[in-house]
This record gives sequence, C-alpha cells and structure tokens, in this order.
Amino acid sequence: MSFSKVVPLSLSLAIAASLAGCGAAPNPEAAAPDAAAAKPAFDQSQIKTQLISLNAADLDPSISACSDLNGFVNSKWLAANPVPGDQVTWGSFEILRERSLEVQHALVEQAASGKAAAGSVEAKIGDIWKTGSDEATIEAAGITPLQPELDKIAALADTAAITNYLRDSYAQGNGFLFSLYASPDFKDSGNVIAYVGQGGLGLPEKGYYFDASQAGIRDAYVAYIEQLLALSGVDAAQAKQQAKDVMALETRLAKASLSRIELRDPAKRYNPLSAADADKQTPNFSWTALFDSLQVPAKDKFSLAQPGFFAELDKALADVPAATWQAYLRFHTVDNAAPYLSSAFEQANFDFFNKTLRGQKEMQPRWKRVLESVNGSMGEALGQLYVDAVFPAESKQAMQHLVENLSVALKARLETLPWMGEETKKKALEKWASFTPKIGYPDKWRDWSGLTTQSDSYLGNMQAARAFNYRYMLGKIGKPVDKTEWGMTPQTVNAYYNAGKNEIVFPAAILQPPFFDAKADPALNYGGIGAVIGHEMMHGYDDSGSQFAANGNFDNWWTDADRSAFNSRTDQLVAQFDGYEALPGVNVKGKLTLGENIGDLGGLTVSYDALQMALKEKPELNKPVDGHTQDQRFFMNWATVWRRNFTDGELRVRLNTDPHAPANFRANGAPSNMPSYAAAFQCKAGDAMVRGDDKRVVIW
Repeated sequence: MSFSKVVPLSLSLAIAASLAGCGAAPNPEAAAPDAAAAKPAFDQSQIKTQLISLNAADLDPSISACSDLNGFVNSKWLAANPVPGDQVTWGSFEILRERSLEVQHALVEQAASGKAAAGSVEAKIGDIWKTGSDEATIEAAGITPLQPELDKIAALADTAAITNYLRDSYAQGNGFLFSLYASPDFKDSGNVIAYVGQGGLGLPEKGYYFDASQAGIRDAYVAYIEQLLALSGVDAAQAKQQAKDVMALETRLAKASLSRIELRDPAKRYNPLSAADADKQTPNFSWTALFDSLQVPAKDKFSLAQPGFFAELDKALADVPAATWQAYLRFHTVDNAAPYLSSAFEQANFDFFNKTLRGQKEMQPRWKRVLESVNGSMGEALGQLYVDAVFPAESKQAMQHLVENLSVALKARLETLPWMGEETKKKALEKWASFTPKIGYPDKWRDWSGLTTQSDSYLGNMQAARAFNYRYMLGKIGKPVDKTEWGMTPQTVNAYYNAGKNEIVFPAAILQPPFFDAKADPALNYGGIGAVIGHEMMHGYDDSGSQFAANGNFDNWWTDADRSAFNSRTDQLVAQFDGYEALPGVNVKGKLTLGENIGDLGGLTVSYDALQMALKEKPELNKPVDGHTQDQRFFMNWATVWRRNFTDGELRVRLNTDPHAPANFRANGAPSNMPSYAAAFQCKAGDAMVRGDDKRVVIW
C-alpha cells in the first residue's frame, strides 16, 4: 500500500481496505444501500487496533536526524514491532488496514444476519460472507465445484478449440493469456476504448524466469504447478511432466514480454488499430471473433500494444501441443480458484505465493481471507456501508481546504521554475488549473442489481462476481468516460492520480493519523496528508504523467529544451535511488521507482511551502510541540508515514515489481534533497542527510 498513479489504462493497484474514522454519514442523499431507516451509530468498541501517530517517546536520540531521519523517528518502533506471522509488511498502512478490517468485519456480520431484504446489496454481501465462512461445506465439496470447467479444458483437441475456449473464458472474466480492459483513449481521453496487453505468466515479472537469483523460486513454482495438477486429479507422473511443460510455455511468453521498467513508457502501452488489422498480425487468434463474442464495440479501434509478445503467443497457439495447453489452462484455472476451494488447494496456494515467494509465515485467519474476497468482489458496495457507518463529514471539509492550499503552493512553484521556458510553463499551468480533486467517496454509487449470488457456493459466488464486474468494465467500451467513477474503494488506505482524467483522488480511509488529524498542529497534517496531496499532484508532471496534457490526452506539450532539462534532473533521481541497497547486494531500481520518487520530492517540497503559508497566516500556530519546531515535526511526520517493516521475501518481490521504493528510502530520500530539511535540524555539509550541490536533486 502506497500512494499510486493510474495512467489511462488498468494498471494494478494495491487496493487494501482500511478505516477512515468515526461519525455520521457525510452525504444524506447517498445513504447506505437499501437502507429503509437510519442505522444506529457504529459501535466503536469493536475497533481494537490503536492508531500510529508521531510520538516523542518513539524517537531514538542515539540516531541523529542529520544522519538518518527514518532511524531517528522509526527505529525504536520498528525494532519493537516485527512483521506478524500472518503479514508480509507491518507499519502505518497496515495498522490502518487492521482497524478497517475490524469495522468491516462487523458490517459483513450484520449483512449476513438474515435481516437484509432478499436481493439487496447487504444480502449479496451476506451471501459471499456466509458461503466463504462455511468451511465444512467447502471442504466436503473439494474440487467438485470446478469440475465442469476442467472437463471443458480436457476436451480441447486443437488450436481452434483452444482459441474458442479462450474467447469464452474472457466472457467470464478469466483472462489467462493477456489483459483485456476498458480505459480512456490515450489520444481521445473523453472516450473509452479496449486495451489489450501482455500476460500469461504465473510469476510476478519476466525476470523471475531468467535471473540466476530466482532459480530457487522457479523450482518451487514448478513444484507448485505439479502439486496443483495432482490435487485436481492428474496422475502423479503426468503432473510432473505437465508442470515442466507449463513452465516452458510460460518461459517462452516471458522472453517475449516487456519488463516493468519498459512498460513505464506510455508509448509501449498504446498501439491503436482495427480488429481486422490485428487479425493479420495474429492469424491463429481472431480479435474480430473475440469482440463479436463479447459483444463490445471494439472492432474499429482498440489498442494492441507489445506486438512482439502477441506474435510469439500466436505462434505458440499453433505449435505448442494441445496437451500442453490443456495442462496450462487446467493449472491456471485451479490456481485462480484455489483460495475458494477446500483446504488442500488453499494451503498449496498460500505455501507458494505467500510463504515461499513473500515470506509470510502463517495464513491469515479465515475471517480476514473471506473479507478480502468481499472487497475483491463487492468492494464499492461494502465501501458504501462503511462510509455510512464511520466516515466523518468534517474530514472531507478539512481535506478540501488542504487541497486548495497545496494547489496554491504548486502554482507558485510552477510560475517560478527557473529551468522551464514560458511556452511549456503555460501548458503546465493549464494542467494545474484542470486538476480535479475527489475526496472521501464517490458522488454516485454503483448499481449491483445485475449480480446474482447464492447461499450454497463460495466459488460460485466468486465466479458470478468476477463475471459481473468484468462485464461492467467491458460495458464502458465505446462510451464517454464517466468522470464520477473511482478507481479505489472508500475503505482503501491509499491515494492516486489518474492521467486520463487529470484527477487526484483521496479515499476516506487515509484521512486519519498519521496522515490527518483535525486536532493536530499544522506540521503533522502538512507532513502527512499534505505531502500525499502534493505527491498525487506531482504525478501529473512525473516522467509518465508529464506526457499527458491538461485534457488527459497522450500529447507532448513540452519543448525539446525543457524536456531535456527535465530529464537531466530526473536522471539524478534515478542515480540517487539506484544507490540505495535494500538487501545485501540488491539495490533499488531507480528507473522503476522514478515516478513515485518524483512524486515524493515534489509533493514534500510543495507541502512544505504550503505549511509556511499557513503558519504565516496564523503565526500563533508556529510554536514548538514536545520540544520540536513545526518544521522539524513536518519532516518527522513524513517519516512516521513510512514506518514499515518487511519480510525479506516481500521486499525482494517489491524490488522487482513495485514502482514504489521501500519505505525507509522514501522517508529519507526526498528530505535529503531539501535545504529546508537541513535548516530545520541544523545539519551541516557532509552529513548523510545533506546531499552536496553536485548530488542534490532539484526538479520543482
């Protein structure tokens, strides 16, 4: 969980539910679904997890703020709070998530109490919750709920049958070999088109199939494929050979795939063409037939990026034996369903993906796992219940004021940039003027009337929800962009920027300590949520977001000279993060994390400016607290936000796949470039937190 950016296509978001606070529903017109009357106030005694906030007792006086801000603020807490056995990370974000889960647990129990009207949103949430909690029924069923699908796969005899099956699977929301999704057109951001992108891999990223350091993971993955095939009924000897064949096929696809770093370039994610032209590129797979089958208006124009991948996939559809395709599809079908099947399947899935790959020692309790399913299938519906129960109206009002202050500070920065020419600066200010902030929760809630759930099948409910949500997404293709729609649920501890809509979005859940506290001194709010606001605004000007204009179109609004000046500065930031060693011999990838690092540096800089403006307006607030000045507390709370432990396994996965740098480097990285930080703590040249003039990164 970390601040995110959404370019106008469906990038994966780390969406994790969490709590925003307590109070009455902020929008009486958006009452909880199917509510016939006002509900009683939420019982606060059900929230057990304590919030994190900046606390003088947590500071480590043995570590100088001039040598290590993260260590000074967080080391004592981190040493006393290792990652729990059922987690892979633990810190500020996870504390908020735990509080949310406690609230959500009460909400779904209430929904499942039998008092909800038949067919209501609460009843549907209750069905998912009850069937997921009924371990005895799930255990007795074993693989049976999935057997009809496995029988279809076993009957696939040739390329034509395989491609027909793939078309049918996409209609059910099962995208085995490539991603297919709806998103604003890069060149016409007011309208939605279909995007198709590379896929088909079971491991996190293409490097896992080739890097020598991942050999152990590859071996464990092959063993997992074999285990799942055997559990699903394949003969042991055949399962062993099929696992090798599946791994060989995935390795072939991985070789033709682009890396996470390459995919940061928007141009590598956009390649508009007609279905007829696309059919010529992939003679063994008809895009025309796919769109006809799905009944989506994408034949005239859709984006088929990564042509090298699709050329290789097309060849594989023809020359890979049907038996191998059967094994591949069987494995991934069982793997996708494993969390909703009997314990043998769920345990095998956990042992590889969580324990071996990420270092999680033990499975989370059943109620948390089922609650994750509710969020994955009906997250916004649960979010509506959540907002009605616990989100305070005053948080939204205060947040709107903070956004306005950050906006003023950003404009002042843009107007005075010494390295940007007037022509580009004019366009940058146009983009600033068109930012759309969204705070707390959507103005319009989703309609769930088309989703049918049942009271006797957990897997059946998850399959129904997957198909319903996928059809909902495909239904956007060929229509104008719905600017009221959100990409995160209200109970998500996160925030994001969407380049296609040029919007900054702050779900309700993030509006609490250490990010926001209406009772705190200004420094804490500007060092917390203020920096988040600034971070999301700066995504509009990072290495990727800067390639999209004020109207959301993929369009170069920079002069060559200004783009060159920008790149020379961001190259310095790449070098800075390349130099951070996260594990012995394993460094952060500066190019992979560049966008987030630009967001951090710019966001923290702009938020510091906004704090100074606020203190100038109300000088009586500019006073020390617990012996530290407002400037010091601003940076200290920034570090508190990034208080986080990782398992080694999780950290390794993130270093290869996550566009966010590890938390400790985010705590120290941006402040070390800011003279205001050195001044706040009276640091001197040569101190670790004071980067020399030749190393200091200045962008905004």
